[in-house]
Order: sequence, then C-alpha cells, then structure tokens
Amino acid sequence: MVTPDLVSKEDIAKLIVPDDLPDEQPAFKAYIEAKVYDKEGHLIQYRRQPMRSLTQYFLALMSILIVGTYQSASVTQAPGILTNVLGLPSAISGNSNTATIVWNWSIQLGSGAQSFSPALDSLAAPIANGSGAGQLSYGSGTVGYSGTTIYTYVTVINYSPTTINVTEIGLIGTIYIEGGTGTAGTYTHLLSYDTFSPPITLPPGAIATFEVALSFSG
Repeated sequence: MVTPDLVSKEDIAKLIVPDDLPDEQPAFKAYIEAKVYDKEGHLIQYRRQPMRSLTQYFLALMSILIVGTYQSASVTQAPGILTNVLGLPSAISGNSNTATIVWNWSIQLGSGAQSFSPALDSLAAPIANGSGAGQLSYGSGTVGYSGTTIYTYVTVINYSPTTINVTEIGLIGTIYIEGGTGTAGTYTHLLSYDTFSPPITLPPGAIATFEVALSFSG
C-alpha cells in the first residue's frame, strides 16, 4: 500500500539547502589571467576572469585519476570513457596487459569565437606559431603547482607588423600511450574553452603571458 504524499511544497522548500551558502567558498576555482607588455616592457593590459568551460575531454582525463584504468583481472581493455571520449586504444598491440598513460598540458590562443559545447575539440581560429601576419611566437609552455593551485602558462611575442587580437583561449591536453612495443599513440584534445570580451590586444612587438590556473581548497 502506497501512502499518499501529504508533504506540502512549503515543507519541502524548508528542507532544501541552497547551492551557494553565504559564508561558503567553492572548493574548486579556475581562472584565466592575461598580461600584455609593450616593446619597452611596460604593462599595457591586464585581465583576470573565471574559467567556466571545461569540456568532456577534461572530465575523461580526470577519470584516469578518479576511476582508474583497471577493470578486473580478466579484463585487459581500457574503460569506455577513455576509448569513447578520448579515442584511446582499448588494448596495446603486443602487450595488452599493461600500458603507461602520460600527458601534459599547454595553452592555445585563437582569434575567433564560437558557442561553447562540452564536445568542442578545437578553437574556432587557432593562432599559429610564427612571426608572420596573424601569427604569434609561442614560448615553451610551463605546467606546475604552488600550494593548492595547478597552473599552466605560456609567453607569446607578436613579431608581426600588425596588431593581433586574442579572443579565445583553450587548455590543450596531449596524451601519450606507451606499451611493450613503445609509444602506441599520441592523442590531443581541448580540455577547456573560454573567450575574451573585449579582446586581448597585442600590438607589434608586444609580449604577453597567458595563464590558466586550477585552485583547490577545503
């Protein structure tokens, strides 16, 4: 016998805990920071904004740490989230029992814009590495941590004779699979996608640093 639900909407409302309590700080924060210097080294533009748009590829990459890659003693294939989302092989040819998964992060800048979707896997208009018109010279990206913050940053220089507007930024993840026969594959995916409005403007000769930071707190 099913008892009729006699609880009123008012009673239910009293039991609901708001998502954002007045004195509560989120345990996970992410932000983007951009600094632009002119050719004399003077800071001419600064921007710091929340990073809001993690993709399904970031979720799949984090599943390696949270869910793991082991299934059972009788199953030597990778979990579905790795094969279906990241496109990783289900087994390594010649050595299907073991494989090493390593990855690194980098930052890609772009001059386009597009609506966000968790399935986005590229920027709308990536800015190429170079010194020609519309290109930026990318330095070596750096990934590190300080306290409870993981950060990725890159320095770029506009060697071209024209001003370049950066309107989009993405965190790129490159995954390497190594098995008994050596490197079995390299897989690159877009882990986050955000836009700048107004754009980050780099005049000729300008140097800029872009940073993506993930911060955790208890």
